[in-house]
Amino acid sequence: MNVIVFSKRLGGARQFELTRPLALTVTMAAVLAVLGGAFFAGLGLGSRGILDKPAAQVMEWTQTLDAQRLQVLDAKRQLQEKLDALASRVGLMNAHVIRLDALGRRLTDMAQLNKGEFDFDHSPAQGGPEGIIDSIAAGAPDLVKMLDDLARQIQDRERQLGVLENLIATRNLNRKIVPDGRPVLQGWISSYFGTRADPFDGRTAFHKGVDFAAPEGSQVVAVASGVVTWSRERFGYGRCVEINHGNGLVTRYGHNQKLLVNVGDTIQKGQPIALIGSTGRSTGPHLHFEVLKGGRPVDPMSFVGR
Repeated sequence: MNVIVFSKRLGGARQFELTRPLALTVTMAAVLAVLGGAFFAGLGLGSRGILDKPAAQVMEWTQTLDAQRLQVLDAKRQLQEKLDALASRVGLMNAHVIRLDALGRRLTDMAQLNKGEFDFDHSPAQGGPEGIIDSIAAGAPDLVKMLDDLARQIQDRERQLGVLENLIATRNLNRKIVPDGRPVLQGWISSYFGTRADPFDGRTAFHKGVDFAAPEGSQVVAVASGVVTWSRERFGYGRCVEINHGNGLVTRYGHNQKLLVNVGDTIQKGQPIALIGSTGRSTGPHLHFEVLKGGRPVDPMSFVGR
């Protein structure tokens, strides 16, 4: 194999003859040199492209992750605000339920209901087998609607129970202020309401009340709640107590030995107000009991006999 080498230093071209093994070696070296140069050149170009591309990709991913992180934080904040609002509503509803329980207890006492049947200190018993239809979990909008409906129901029940409480209170008040029962704890009826012979002169006279003969010093009690409007001597009645019960009803208790109340006192039904005596126009220890309606005397037996 002949190899021609051009060189300025040598002053022209020179020819070398190579043996076959040497020629093969030189050829392979040249080929390897060319391939190596191409490889390293390509590697340099490729490395610059590959490194530049991942850097941009990483930057884009980082920006995306930052944006998603902000979205997650905002979603958490909104969720926490909704949970706080729901917790506040549940707290208000719980306060309403506590008031309803207290109102229920008052109504139970006022209406004298069986406390074992209407127990507001414990949750009502519930039970039953599981249904065949699978239950469906309520979503957030459904939960809000359920709370709205429940709040309206609680307010309605509270108003209804309030009206019922007023009705029961009015009924109980009417029972307390309407004369009912006997004004003495001992004794018997010695004279009724209406026309009779006067015990002093025997002439026909109209008796405005009912007389209860009883041991001297025994208690006289109010037959209804009210306010004392008279508590002193009264002509013909001796020591007298008069109680105004409202609605035009007044009760009068005469001939007492001692008075136990004063004008302006608020009296409860069954409260002692005087002691049996024989003061005023009287033939012996007894109580003269009158009921006036609209200023006119009515038969006390319509109340005493209740």
